[in-house]
Amino acid sequence: MIVNKAPFSTYLKLICVALFWGGTFIAGRLVAKEIPHMIAATIRFMVASALLIPLAWKLEGGLPRLNRQQMHATFALGATGIFLYNICFFSALERMPAGRTALFVALNPIVTALALAVLFREKLGKTRWLGIAIAFLGAAIVITRGDLLGAVHDLSQSVGKGELLMLTAICGWAAYTILGRHALKGLSPIAATTYASLWGLLLLACGAVTELPRLELSHLTWPVLGALTYLGAFGTVIGFVWYYEGVKSIGPSRTAVFNNLVPVFGISLGALLLGEQVLTSMIVGGLLVIAGVSLTNR
Repeated sequence: MIVNKAPFSTYLKLICVALFWGGTFIAGRLVAKEIPHMIAATIRFMVASALLIPLAWKLEGGLPRLNRQQMHATFALGATGIFLYNICFFSALERMPAGRTALFVALNPIVTALALAVLFREKLGKTRWLGIAIAFLGAAIVITRGDLLGAVHDLSQSVGKGELLMLTAICGWAAYTILGRHALKGLSPIAATTYASLWGLLLLACGAVTELPRLELSHLTWPVLGALTYLGAFGTVIGFVWYYEGVKSIGPSRTAVFNNLVPVFGISLGALLLGEQVLTSMIVGGLLVIAGVSLTNR
C-alpha cells in the first residue's frame, strides 16, 4: 500500500496558523485597552470580510445563494462565533494577561465534546471522559493560579470577570463549531465563514454605533490599527485558509493537534512582547489541558 505523504509546507503552514492564532491574544490585548470592544471587533471583521469576499470569488467563483435554512444557520454562526466570541474575547483581554487568556482556548475541544454529548447524545468512552477530567483539572489549576484549596473557600478571588468572559467566549465558539457541523448543508468552509463574518459584522456594527461617543480618535494609533489589521488578515483569513488546507491534506484529526500549539505561542509571545509573567501554575495546568485534549481527541 502506497501512502501519500503531505508536503512539508503543509506542516509549516499549520505551525504558522498556531503562531498567528497565538498572536491574536497579543494584538487583542493591545487593542482592548485602547478602544471600545465592539468597535474593535467591527474593524477586525471589516478587514476580514474585505479579504474573504474576493477570496471566495477567486477560489469558488463567488458566494452561493442561501436557502432559508442556510440563512438561519449562517446567522447563528455569526451571532455565536463572531459576535459573542469577539465581545467576550476583547473584554477578557482587557482584564487578563494575553498568555493566561490563551490557555483558556485549549478548553474549546473539551467544551464542544461535552456539548455534543449532552445535546446530541454522542457517546464518550472511558478514555475521553478521562481526558475531559484531566483537562478540567488543568484549567482549574490555571484559573486558581495553583491554589485549588483556597479557591474552594473563596471562589470570587480566583474566578473574576475576565475568566468568566473567556469561558463564555469558549461556549460561544463551541456553539459555532456544533452549528457548523450539524446545521450547514451544501456550503463550503469559505462560503460559510464569509457569510458568518458578514452576519457577525452587521451585529457588531449595530453595537459599535452605541460606543462611538466613547471612542477617542487619538487612541487609533498605528500600533492599534496594525493590531486590528493583523487580527482580520492573519488571525482570521490566512489562518482559516491554511487551516482548511491542512484538513484537506492530512485530515481533521491530525490538523486539530496543531491547535495545542496556540496557548504555547500565546504564553511565549506574551512573555516576549508584553513582558508578562509565566507562572508555574500556567505551565503545569497548560500541560494537563493539552494532555487531556489529546486524550479526548484520540
